[in-house]
Amino acid sequence: MQAALNLIGDDLKRVELQFRKDLESDVPLIRKVGEYVLSSGGKRVRPALLLLAARLSGYEGCKAVPLASVIEFIHTATLLHDDVVDSATLRRGLASANTLWGNEASVLVGDFLFSKSFSLMVTVGSMDILRILSDATTVIAEGEVMQLLCTGELDLTEERYINVVRSKTAILMSAACEAGAILGNASPDKQKALSDFGMNLGIAFQLMDDTLDYIATEEEFGKSIGHDLEEGKITLPLIHALRNCSAEERDIIAGVIEKDEMTLDDFRDVSGLVQRYGGIDYTLAAARKYIGGCADHLHEFGASPVREAMLGLAEYVVTRSR
Repeated sequence: MQAALNLIGDDLKRVELQFRKDLESDVPLIRKVGEYVLSSGGKRVRPALLLLAARLSGYEGCKAVPLASVIEFIHTATLLHDDVVDSATLRRGLASANTLWGNEASVLVGDFLFSKSFSLMVTVGSMDILRILSDATTVIAEGEVMQLLCTGELDLTEERYINVVRSKTAILMSAACEAGAILGNASPDKQKALSDFGMNLGIAFQLMDDTLDYIATEEEFGKSIGHDLEEGKITLPLIHALRNCSAEERDIIAGVIEKDEMTLDDFRDVSGLVQRYGGIDYTLAAARKYIGGCADHLHEFGASPVREAMLGLAEYVVTRSR
């Protein structure tokens, strides 16, 4: 991550300033909620990907920073909506926006950010970028619904789960990379290579979140540990455990998932089974495989500090603790 920050750190600071500028509204609550979510931290992986992809493609103009801010607008909108759907109380180690201002305000400010992002996209002046980002927001919404339909589904397959991850999480990282490539007038092959790089990185990113939900501390993760399980989300560590456990153990897992409120002992029972059957190691190996694919996609580009920074960012994804 540090190599990326060395290259684009100043641009990321400009993204933060652009974000605050674009939050201007006659409704004070919009700015208050938006700035709270922005100032609560975050890794800024998505805007960083756009900035790096644009540089890798030879772009030297002034549109990368505003477009990276749009990416963060879209991401922030999804966070606000996700926390309402998931009844989350923590985000990045702080009280979530819906905890402080209520579900209604969180949903409506999220709607504002989505709407504002489209008006900001138009100012970039590229129909291709507008198409890619608008398609991505549609796929994200579909992914949210797919995840909802999969809640509590003990027979969820790995393939179907990865499809949910592609839609809900990875598509925005893929779109960020592709938008950067378009800014730099990269060839169609290089646009696809960067899009695929972002998709692989996004899948690995989510798989790491899946493991951290079982093994991190709340201080490290910045979210409530075991929240996915409490919400009935069947993620890859649990999918692997369910494929290998006994019928009696499967019944234990089903009983916990069906509960309205999960106790600490419930979580320990299920996380113990996940550990026993190698669910964490299996998921980490899967994340590593997708990161390996990231390196393959960048073979389209010659060796350079920017390419190395993107590979370093990919490596960060599978070594982070939050």
